[in-house]
This record gives sequence, C-alpha cells and structure tokens, in this order.
Amino acid sequence: VSPYVLVTPNETRRKQLQQIAQKELDDLERWKEEHRPGPITLVPQRLGGKESEAQARQKQQMMLMQSKYQQKHKREEYVKAKKAAEEAEILKKKAIQREKAQRLEVKKRQEEMQRREMFLEDQNYKTNELLNRLDVGLPKSDSCQIANPGPESTAWTRSHAYKEALRESENRRVEEMKQEQRRKAELMEFKQKQEEEARTRAHQNEQRRVNNAFLDRLQKKTQPNNSYQPGCTG
Repeated sequence: VSPYVLVTPNETRRKQLQQIAQKELDDLERWKEEHRPGPITLVPQRLGGKESEAQARQKQQMMLMQSKYQQKHKREEYVKAKKAAEEAEILKKKAIQREKAQRLEVKKRQEEMQRREMFLEDQNYKTNELLNRLDVGLPKSDSCQIANPGPESTAWTRSHAYKEALRESENRRVEEMKQEQRRKAELMEFKQKQEEEARTRAHQNEQRRVNNAFLDRLQKKTQPNNSYQPGCTG
C-alpha cells in the first residue's frame, strides 16, 4: 500500500463557507417570495369556433370512422393486390409450362414424322430393290421397238409401271404428311397468338381496374375536404 497524508480540515474556513451558502439560500427564498406572480385574470370567451360541442364530437366521431374505414380499405386493397400478383405469377408459370409442353409435343411430332419418312424411304428402297431383282434377266427396251412384244417384255412393263405407281403413291403420302404437319404447325401458332392476346387483354383489364380503384379512392379522399368549408354559414 502506498503511503498517504491525512490533512486536518480547517473548521473556521468551513464554518465561513457554510454561513455564506446559508445566506445565499435565504436571499434566494426572499427574492422568490417578493417576485411571486399574482393571480391571472382573463376575460371569459367562448372557444371552439362556431361549432357546438355536440357538433364537434360528432365531427370527431365521423373522422374516426372514416379513418378506420380507410385503413380497412387499404388492407383490403393490399390483400387484393397481393392475391392478383400471386394469380398473375401462377398464370405466368402455367403459360411457361404450357409452352414447354407444346414445344415438346411439336418435337415429338417432328420425330414421329421423321421416323415415318425414314420408314417410307426404307420401304420404297426395299420395294425398288425387290423389283430390280425381278427385272434381272428381262430384256431391256431400247430405241428399236419390238413389233410383237413377248411375255417377258410385258412383265417388265408391268413391273416398271408398278414401280412408278408405287413411287408416286409414296411421294403423295409424304407430301400429304408434310402438308398435315404444316397445317398443325400453323394451327398451333394461331393458338399461341390467341393465348398471348388473351393474356395481354387480361393484363390490360387488371391494370385498368387497379387504376380505377386508385382514382375512386383519391376522389373519396378529396370529397370531404371540398364539401367542408370552415367559417361559412348557411
């Protein structure tokens, strides 16, 4: 422990300071008593404007009810806007899923069309190969026409005509399938345009409804201020 020095207080100086402090406190109390404000006298007057107490209370009650109604209306509008946003998000997701399904369906149809075309080409190739094998050994017609064609020439003519008819039939079938695929693609594109227009109209109607509701609320807020004019007498 470090050493310390104990100083004895000066009693005389201490008493003098206490006397001076007591004198100042007495002077302060005496000054307060001398400068105490007197009673306030005011001229009686009627407060509250030109409205009576009942009218003021009725107006206050009406303003309170309007405030509660506006808060309730704001909550309802918030809930409606939130619900509309959720429904729009759901519709957007459904539209995306529908477009994906349509693209997948188109892809499947195209693959099916390609498989059919490949099958028809393979079938046509095999048929031509079979007919070519049947034609082996038969005499080929040249620029010199035989006056009396034999049975072999007649068989070759029939096989050649059959090959031509089969080729034309296959070509017609392929062309019809292409046209059908083209019609389906056009129909799907038309449906997609209709759905896009319907979504655009629905979005415009919803935006118009929200704008009209906002204008109605704004008009309701401005009507009480326009109808009430203080200081005017009937």
